[in-house]
Amino acid sequence: MTQPIFKDMLVLELASVLAGPSVGQFFAELGARVLKVENAATHGDVTRSWKLKAEPADTDTSAYFCAANWGKASLALNLTEPEQLQQLYTLVAQADVVIASYKPGDAERLQVNYEVLQCINPRLIYGHITGYGPDDARAGYDAVVQAESGFMYLNGDPGGEPLKMPVALMDILTAHQLKEGLLVALLQRERTGQGQLVQVSLLQAAVSALANQATNYLVAGQEPQRMGSEHPNIVPYGSVYTCRCGGKLVLAIGDDRQFRKLCAILGAESIAIDPKYKTNYERVQHRQELNQMLHQLIAQQDRGPLLQQLHAQHVPVGAVYTIPEVFAQPQARQLLLQHPGSKPGLRQVAFRLQGQQELDLSPPPTYDNYLS
Repeated sequence: MTQPIFKDMLVLELASVLAGPSVGQFFAELGARVLKVENAATHGDVTRSWKLKAEPADTDTSAYFCAANWGKASLALNLTEPEQLQQLYTLVAQADVVIASYKPGDAERLQVNYEVLQCINPRLIYGHITGYGPDDARAGYDAVVQAESGFMYLNGDPGGEPLKMPVALMDILTAHQLKEGLLVALLQRERTGQGQLVQVSLLQAAVSALANQATNYLVAGQEPQRMGSEHPNIVPYGSVYTCRCGGKLVLAIGDDRQFRKLCAILGAESIAIDPKYKTNYERVQHRQELNQMLHQLIAQQDRGPLLQQLHAQHVPVGAVYTIPEVFAQPQARQLLLQHPGSKPGLRQVAFRLQGQQELDLSPPPTYDNYLS
């Protein structure tokens, strides 16, 4: 096994909630020393207090906080106090990466912006997350950005109300953008010896992820609308069907060959050769009547045997699982972080590097577990 890829790297996390901390955990999983600098004036990361109804009142490592804070040490500082600010500056001189999530102007007020820290350490790479970019002082909140980026408008059933997605997807998309930017900056530093400022906003990360929904509008001139789980360009894709046993499954038919196999397994070969359904273009035109027939056909099948037949013929299909059922899958269990005496966590790193050993990370730090 080779050494962890980020061994001997020091990452300072001046960020809270989900986007920035998930980037910090990403570096921790790949061997970096990650120091979470928490605001002593507010009792640390606000997500320590974001507890489910079932969680005890006296814990400061809430389930939410545990989503993105494995493998870190914690240091509580009040940066408005000169001595504690100097303590941070001492760490900055040794650091490779800083992750920040201040509103525009706040980092400058606290004297922890890139221009100040770069003077202490010219090799420093500073990743800064904002809600709307450096020129808009609004704070960024995932639910608001879901609304303002179009995701909420597109999510939901036809004729229904817009829906927020059940995870903070805008934070997660932003974290991925920041990871990419920081990795590019690290590569560039290897070539130039110089650090760099990497900026990403929640709004731009969200808009960049609109993908085909954006180009359906920009290229084809069609304004996307709520379609439930249907796909605007492919049929049947994303459609959910209920089997005789009550179990639900989703189809993701990407080409005409897969559609013919589906129809054959359902005993409805005539549908596959009908000119109205033979090609994906025609299926999109006749979406509603085709879906009605598929609902009737699949309602006559039990989910387990039908899934087996479809998988055997490489027809894209999957069961609609609950979260406990998700973590019963071996592939999902491989992503669990384990530590004696602690509840499991979830890895940020889902890829594998040849020869790299997965590290045993410490559980999320309690608020009184800071470095001296």
